[in-house]
Amino acid sequence: MSLVRLWRAGVLHCLLWLLLSVLHADSHPQCLDYKPPFQPQEPLLFCKEYAKFGCCDLEQDKQISYRFDQIMDYFDHSGFMVCGKYIRSILCQECSPYAAHLYDAEDANTPMRELPGLCRDYCSDFWHHCRYTLSLLTDNNITATIEEDHDKFCDFLELKDPEYCYPNVLASDELNANLGSVKSDPKGCIQLCLQEVANGLRNPVAMVHANDGTHRFFIAEQLGYVWVYLPNGSRIDRPFLNLTKAVLTSPWAGDERGFLCIALHPRFSVVKKAYVYYSVSVNKQERIRISEFLLSSMDMNMLDHSSERTLLEVVEPASNHNGGQLLFGLDGFLYIFIGDGGKAGDPFGKFGNSQNKSTLLGKALRIDVDNNDDGAPYSIPSDNPFIGEKDSKPEIYAYGVRNMWRCSIDRGDPITGQGQGRMFCGDVGQNKYEEVDMIEIGGNYGWRAKEGFSCYDKKLCLNSSLDDILPIFAYPHKLGKSVTGGYIYRGCEMPNLNGLYIFGDFMSGRLMSLKENTDTGNWDYTEICMGRDKTCRFPKLINSYYKYIISFGEDEAGELYFLATGTPSAASRGGVVYKIVDPSRRAPPGKCSIKPSPVQIKGKLIQFHPKEEFVINKKPTTTAPPKTKATTIPSTTRFQATTRKPTTASPRILTQKPKVSRPTQKPRTPTKKPQTPAPKPTLKPLMTTVLRRNQSPTGALQPLNSQSTTVRPQYITTLKVRSETTPRRTPPPTTLRPSTKQPHTYWTASITATTTRPVYWTSASMKTSQPTDRPRKRGRGRGRKNGQRRGKGGRRRHRSELVRLVSPDPNRSDRGRVEIFVRGEWGTVCDDLFDYKAATVVCKQLGFARALRVAKPAEMGRVATNLRILLDDVECEGTERTLLHCKHATFGQHNCSHAEDVGVVCSSEEEHAVK
Repeated sequence: MSLVRLWRAGVLHCLLWLLLSVLHADSHPQCLDYKPPFQPQEPLLFCKEYAKFGCCDLEQDKQISYRFDQIMDYFDHSGFMVCGKYIRSILCQECSPYAAHLYDAEDANTPMRELPGLCRDYCSDFWHHCRYTLSLLTDNNITATIEEDHDKFCDFLELKDPEYCYPNVLASDELNANLGSVKSDPKGCIQLCLQEVANGLRNPVAMVHANDGTHRFFIAEQLGYVWVYLPNGSRIDRPFLNLTKAVLTSPWAGDERGFLCIALHPRFSVVKKAYVYYSVSVNKQERIRISEFLLSSMDMNMLDHSSERTLLEVVEPASNHNGGQLLFGLDGFLYIFIGDGGKAGDPFGKFGNSQNKSTLLGKALRIDVDNNDDGAPYSIPSDNPFIGEKDSKPEIYAYGVRNMWRCSIDRGDPITGQGQGRMFCGDVGQNKYEEVDMIEIGGNYGWRAKEGFSCYDKKLCLNSSLDDILPIFAYPHKLGKSVTGGYIYRGCEMPNLNGLYIFGDFMSGRLMSLKENTDTGNWDYTEICMGRDKTCRFPKLINSYYKYIISFGEDEAGELYFLATGTPSAASRGGVVYKIVDPSRRAPPGKCSIKPSPVQIKGKLIQFHPKEEFVINKKPTTTAPPKTKATTIPSTTRFQATTRKPTTASPRILTQKPKVSRPTQKPRTPTKKPQTPAPKPTLKPLMTTVLRRNQSPTGALQPLNSQSTTVRPQYITTLKVRSETTPRRTPPPTTLRPSTKQPHTYWTASITATTTRPVYWTSASMKTSQPTDRPRKRGRGRGRKNGQRRGKGGRRRHRSELVRLVSPDPNRSDRGRVEIFVRGEWGTVCDDLFDYKAATVVCKQLGFARALRVAKPAEMGRVATNLRILLDDVECEGTERTLLHCKHATFGQHNCSHAEDVGVVCSSEEEHAVK
């Protein structure tokens, strides 16, 4: 029997612990506008306890003070002395960093409390001394019925969570430790969140801005497209640049060739030039080409494609190690980072290309592209370090680099300017180490003599004349095998991140950070992990991302982003752009507001729709987080990798389900204070009607409501959050099959069912081509076959909206290139935005149970040259009757080639589709 009792007690204890875990999962610092707390720009004068960190600025503090004075006008001196402290404390909870929890406002879709939640013992004191003042704090008519009943009174005001109710929330060491600092887990991993900014991209390799006041940003795809995005997240349908016909790349995963970078002139609004870095094939010889383009005189969102001027071409001995970075320094010169030529170990020549200054491979170059309209495409800056050195290329700024991937310029501290102009690069390693370097003029960065801090070529490594510059940080391949350089955060919105160098690893998906120790000059390493649901429960935030981190970028305001994909192929639309968000502290309201300059749009805008489910919309779970083993790496002095252990938490990639953290200790049980009788405070007999909240002293009195209502403070803005429940799709791996000479087999379907038109068709911002549903009169004669109608002369003609799959294999009716019949002709569909939901529409129209995947054009053989591309930018919900009922570009308008014709693979089986 004793064992049974112990078992029952254990079960009850576990259930209680799980319940508290769920309650605490929703509790975190948050304001009534559903955003993180902040430090006011000016000190508060009334709610002074929240002057350093809270949810009120000086204007809100003044409004609370004014309301307090209104209420105090009803009290004489004794009443003021007894009740003033209670009323002030209750009013000031709007400024508490935990205001959202105290007011039950953490979910924007649920009602908010009118008064903050009190602890039971504090409520008892309030009831005992000042119970009749409740009607001055609220418009709720229930106050008259509960003032005399202690239990009803405190049931109305009490917050059941004993840790988060007022005033216990102020006394909790766990809740107030490092309040407002960047959150970290017990292992030291910094917990940040993300906001999805763009999706559906094909290996997004670069993100830049124009620095012209428009706050546009430009995203380049490896295929050769560059797209313009506006500050509201919408994309212009016409590409800023289209070099797909010239760019050398392939759809195979891991191909390092392609369009690799773009840089806009630092005075782009005046100079109107852009510079690009891409792979080309010239007479079957692979090269790197650096070109200059002029902005179109007709469209501020498009380059003049006929204006290309080649600045530089470098022959590539192999197809890897292409480098791929362009950027302008604060000196106005263009910096170019080129890889060592490929293969492994830089096997070219006696010392390798990187140590050979007579070649441009394995170097950082610096050139002057100003005032070049009438003469040479560029000139050499007069202080380039190797101008007078024999057999050295004058363009060289630094050498000894292997394959630098993503570099950035430090904007400098926004107040002191410290660090401004420093250049950071990630240099991909060979077999053991990845490194981060700070680029200096004339510097030798050691490759191939050294890899990170260790020797790679021992003979070269022992050469005393090497005089190489060591990296500021290096990490072993057990943490990652391909570094992606990042940025030092200097934006406005996340003050805690100022000075933090954030970077990642392409292969492992790790996000990492370095912080400079100004005393020692060393850089301290801390891993970044995704905040759990409790940490990221803010509107529009997510806590997972695709694994392959391709690049980082800044917007015009200095906010930081990274670009990642689920399938590292130039043909896969799995690319997403994420904004990095610190949920622990934000800038004060109004400090970071921007007013973008107007942008003249030609064409149409494609509105952004996030695909990942917001954390705030996720259902709570009590599943325990996975356990991982700790990993150690060397220390981070100038001669070692790091001085602290990395976190054990793995990056939150999209295949992981978010877990809810559990409390580290039991909730504190409040102790009841002994109650002593107190005199009832005296109210001034000024007027018989009670002044209600949010009413000015001179305004008309509000009539009492006949039922209980909840009134929010007037200056609190309710944020309406759009619920996104569609899970993110991991793109299928790209597979190419050789085309065959067999005749194509056509599989068509007719329309027999009807589906209600989706609501989003009413969007005014996107013009779509819509089918007409007018009733057709039935002619005399015999019934017609399904899917056909008679044309002139009695000839049968196909009905619009038919779809068929064209396959080179006549025995495979379940797959093929998608062709659709519209306005009397068959045509193809471009794969832009075409996803699994659109494939589902096609497969169900053809009578299949479901879609397996979206297929690539190469699987479907060559297309007939007489067919047009009829549909582009197709976006479906999966329930539409045909593709014409989905959102799509205007019929016949597209920016595709037949190499982008989409195909689908269907299945008759009913089991759940594997995306």
